Amino acid sequence: MSIAIRRARPSDLRRIAAVEDAGGAMFAEHFGDRMVPALTAAPPSGAERDGHGILLVAVDDRRLVGFAHVVPHDLHAHLEQVSVLPSYARQGIGTSLVRAVMEEARWSGYDRMSLTTYRDVPWNGPFYAGLGFVEVEPGRLELFQRDLRDHERRLGLDGPGVRVVMEQPLRRQVTGE
Repeated sequence: MSIAIRRARPSDLRRIAAVEDAGGAMFAEHFGDRMVPALTAAPPSGAERDGHGILLVAVDDRRLVGFAHVVPHDLHAHLEQVSVLPSYARQGIGTSLVRAVMEEARWSGYDRMSLTTYRDVPWNGPFYAGLGFVEVEPGRLELFQRDLRDHERRLGLDGPGVRVVMEQPLRRQVTGE
C-alpha cells in the first residue's frame, strides 16, 4: 500500500465528510451510553472546509482514506480535524497527516499548532501526546481556544470524557552553511 499525502483537490471534496463520518462508530463503541449526538452529527462537507486554512488528504491509489484540516485563529494554526477511515487505522496515516499539516502550517508562517481533543481516548489525547503535543493549562488558553472550548461544552462534548486543548510549537529547521 502506498499512501500519498497532498493538498485536497476539487475532486476530493465530495469524499471528505464520509471519511469523518466513518469514525463516529469508533466513538459510539468507546463511549457507549455516554455518547453524545454532536459526535455523530453530520460533518462539514469538503466544500465547506475548502479555501479556509490548510486541507490535506491521504490517498491510497485514487481512494481518499483520510484528511487533516487546519484553520487559522488569531494568527494561530488550529488542527480542526484529522480523520482516517477505520479500515486504514493504525497504519501511520494519521501520524503522516498530522506531520504533513504541521509542516504546511510552519511554511505558512505559523509558530504553533493547537487542537482540542479527548484526553483519554486512545486515538485522541495519547495519540497527539505521542506526536509532541502537550496540554495547555485552562488558565493559559488563548481567547479563541476558550471560545472553542465554550462551544464544545454547549454541544455537550464534555459529557463522555475530559476535553483538553493541546498545542505544539512549529519549529523551523535551521541548517548551517
